[in-house]
Amino acid sequence: MKAINQLKTFQRILEEYPAETPLGKFLPGFYRQNKQMGSTDRRIAGRLMYNYFRLGKALAGLPADERLFVAEFLCNTQLNSFLQHFKPEWAACIGFSLDEKLNLVKTAHPEFNLDDVFPWPRQLSAGINKAAFLRSFFVQPDLFIRVYKGFETHVKTALTAAEITFKDEGKGCFALPNGTKLEAVIANPHWYEVQDFSSQQTAQYFKPQKWESWWDACAASGGKSLLLHDLEPNLKLVVSDIRESILTNLDERFQQAGLTKYQKKLLDLTQNNDLLLHDYAFDGIILDAPCSGSGTWGRTPEMISQFDTYKIDFFQRLQQSIARNVVKYLKSGKPLIYITCSVFKAENEDVVNFMVKELGLKLEAQTVLKGYENKADTMFAARLIGI
Repeated sequence: MKAINQLKTFQRILEEYPAETPLGKFLPGFYRQNKQMGSTDRRIAGRLMYNYFRLGKALAGLPADERLFVAEFLCNTQLNSFLQHFKPEWAACIGFSLDEKLNLVKTAHPEFNLDDVFPWPRQLSAGINKAAFLRSFFVQPDLFIRVYKGFETHVKTALTAAEITFKDEGKGCFALPNGTKLEAVIANPHWYEVQDFSSQQTAQYFKPQKWESWWDACAASGGKSLLLHDLEPNLKLVVSDIRESILTNLDERFQQAGLTKYQKKLLDLTQNNDLLLHDYAFDGIILDAPCSGSGTWGRTPEMISQFDTYKIDFFQRLQQSIARNVVKYLKSGKPLIYITCSVFKAENEDVVNFMVKELGLKLEAQTVLKGYENKADTMFAARLIGI
């Protein structure tokens, strides 16, 4: 009876869920309107919803409940009463490897094709292992934190005392189980920042020098600026974004991290900003460009079902427009770091080629940060030099 009620709740949530809305924003509102749901009910409902969307566009012709059963089988490694009730024959195989499970699904549903989970494999950036990337959608990504220097032992002690399993990835990066309530475990929020593993890896491309002037052009909440400051605190830093509210959040985050010396500008980088920036020339520019976010869809799998390929062209044009308006403030011989959280070649290598051929930059290095190998986001980073 409990499994039947869980299925009914799933069906109701799916029916009420509006497209183009992040699932992480919708579910809390649904729970507030349904206060009779206890914490266990909410946790299971959330798991069912996220696992359902992890199936992407595979088996699109099946009823939602049948797709959910497949997703629950592929995404779980521990036996649960839901699958045991509806698919006992699969529940008995819950400990099988993912490849073995995929074969069982293929036997039950011959129309199943792994490529349909993320049906744009031909548009992936070079170097991405398609099979490994597709399989990663059935694995919940980890929660990553970056611990500030000097506080590593404090954080390890707190996590150990709370009996939370963690992995030290090096350079202050810790991997934790997704959903870990950090605020209840680590007493001092000044000891760490929540930041994905791949995002932290972009810092290797910065290479700032003391007293240089740097611009974080699409700063958002300031994660890349904090990485930059950690590498070299003695910089002249300018941060900008088109969203005033997110710059307010940046102020709070910087204050917590002890970053107090910076200039903040509200800029639309698709427009000419010479009136506001005519006196500026930078020794380094970080362009963490707006993108499809496709490398983060392991965390937000609902986005796969909402995505249309025309958005790739939209973001590429946006990225090229921003790059054109940013590069003119880069000093000769100095780096521009181009970053996306996209897996699409059109947003990555193709935009780099545009900056080389059309804007006169020289490519020094570029890479896909393969987060799917580390239960993390997949990102792209390139270091280009002004001429």
